[in-house]
Amino acid sequence: MTEQHKQPDGATGHQKGVQTTGHVWDDDIRELDTPLPRWWLYTFYACIVWSVGCWILYPSWPTLQGYTTGVLGVSDRSAVAKKLVTAKQSQETFRKQLASASATDVRNNPELLRFAMASGGASFQTNCAPCHGRGAQGFVGYPNLNDDDWLWGGTLEDIETTLLYGIRSGHAEARVSQMPRYGVDGILSPAEIDAVTNYVRGLTKLPVDQALAQKGSTIFAEQCSSCHGENGHGNAELGAPNLADAIWLYGSSPEAVTQTIVAGRNGVMPGWIDRLDRATIKSLAVYVHSLGGGQLASNATKQ
Repeated sequence: MTEQHKQPDGATGHQKGVQTTGHVWDDDIRELDTPLPRWWLYTFYACIVWSVGCWILYPSWPTLQGYTTGVLGVSDRSAVAKKLVTAKQSQETFRKQLASASATDVRNNPELLRFAMASGGASFQTNCAPCHGRGAQGFVGYPNLNDDDWLWGGTLEDIETTLLYGIRSGHAEARVSQMPRYGVDGILSPAEIDAVTNYVRGLTKLPVDQALAQKGSTIFAEQCSSCHGENGHGNAELGAPNLADAIWLYGSSPEAVTQTIVAGRNGVMPGWIDRLDRATIKSLAVYVHSLGGGQLASNATKQ
């Protein structure tokens, strides 16, 4: 480190005790070779010693076969690996409890419930969000899991069964229902379908042709009430939706309702029994139940 020192007029010497570098400008500006402060030098030497120690103790130098491991054999990778092993061992304890406990028991165990919620939330994003949305808000044809409308019941046991076997998934234990294709199969005429459309939309106070709705009520009682109930409130045992709650899976427009009656709606949900372990499915059931619309007791008339 150097500094420039301008001598007084007529001076030919230099600062006492400081050598010059020999560089002179304009005959009177000399570049001094000022020594570094001792504290700076000692800090620099200490850093060198520290770095040598780190080279010896910790992984540092790359080699053709990988890298030097150091005397202590410590690395971030090995530390993370140990933490993962510890975490998995801790999780395994909870997973065993989760697999053997009933869904209700999980809800009554605060520690196990916290684990199930965390595990279920992560599993939901991986396995369920592509259809139901990251916030479980659903889309057209995919149920909103945040409300209190449940096609097959919203108790913990109901949700777990739906997750295990799916809906019309092909599994022997899957939930199965079949809505007739009233238009495609010629069960009802276009005029009759129009009348039923008006009646069904009227159940949720949507604007309809009252004369057609009156005709549709008779047709509904003959063709639809056996599944949807006399007042259209649905039947969870059959997976028949509540038609009077203003919640529409495929939309409430005249065109959407008509299409449902004409061709039927028979969506498919996969069963997860062969894809996920029981602990994960149970944690998913607990998580979905907690989203805002889970039922505490069975309600066969709830969608």
